[in-house]
Amino acid sequence: MKLSEALAVSVLLSVVASNAHATTYNLPENGHDNVITQFQDDVPLTRVEQNETLLDVARRFSLGQTEIVRLNPELDRWHIKKNEIVRLANKRILPDTPREGITLNIAEYRLYYYPPVQAGAAPQVISYAHGIGRQDWKTPLGKTHIVRKVKDPAWHPPESIRREHAANGDPLPAIVAPGPHNPLGAYMLHLAVPGGYLIHGTDIDKIYGIGMQITHGCVRMYPEDIEELYRSVPVGTPVHIVKQPIKVGWLDNVFYIEAHPDLEGEETTLEQRVAMALGLIQKANNQAVPEFDPEVLRRALKALDGNPVALFERAPPLPELPKGAARKIGLTEGEG
Repeated sequence: MKLSEALAVSVLLSVVASNAHATTYNLPENGHDNVITQFQDDVPLTRVEQNETLLDVARRFSLGQTEIVRLNPELDRWHIKKNEIVRLANKRILPDTPREGITLNIAEYRLYYYPPVQAGAAPQVISYAHGIGRQDWKTPLGKTHIVRKVKDPAWHPPESIRREHAANGDPLPAIVAPGPHNPLGAYMLHLAVPGGYLIHGTDIDKIYGIGMQITHGCVRMYPEDIEELYRSVPVGTPVHIVKQPIKVGWLDNVFYIEAHPDLEGEETTLEQRVAMALGLIQKANNQAVPEFDPEVLRRALKALDGNPVALFERAPPLPELPKGAARKIGLTEGEG
């Protein structure tokens, strides 16, 4: 029995409908927790309503190509049959950055946007899939901000890119006018990074490159996602660009670890990943390494499937006693 069939039998009632576009999460009620959850079921599934590609499903749920293929390794990404069951993402650990503006974690091909909290509303984070720079055109890391927003931008390809295309027999004009074949798409956010790095949409020919290392260093998003982000973020919004392939975090006194594969051109050993994970665990646990099953950790760091794995659970804190209660039960200073 295929994995998709087994999951369909065991979690049949958890099949979810398409939500389209970005994924919005309520932040955990405990401000120190940093694991977010989209669906109640640990293994959310969707049933395909017509013959299509796995990448069509990915776009409906704002998942990138790498992520949805990793979640469904037994499926043919180019041919998903009607009524076939596709596994979706659910839990995510927030990157270790301030909860402000935009965070781009290039290691997982995802953007996290923290909108201003509205009066009386729960704080939220909105997450989108994106593509990043190729091995030879890396997306830069660091803190920056949005300096300019442009709708229907023209593309002025740098000379280095024009030379590359010419060498491949695909010469580019000096200016690519706005339109469906413009690689910048319909919306562009200009970052304060030397070299002209952008967060932008995509042309109709490269939509399925979202969630891959495919750009010349810019961050590329689905057309509907960049439009939504463009309308939401003002000039001056801070942007944190990080590379965190291993993330750890708490949710309701359960500690999770999430691990992603190396980017192209990078290679870490299992032992290096274990050392990195132990450092993160210690940092998140008051500089102490708690007792846990090391084999669970090693399996997560071998699988590298991006799914948060529960590593251990701590006892919940004791409820605070009302004033005067300590004296009544004989726990005043000097007693006990």
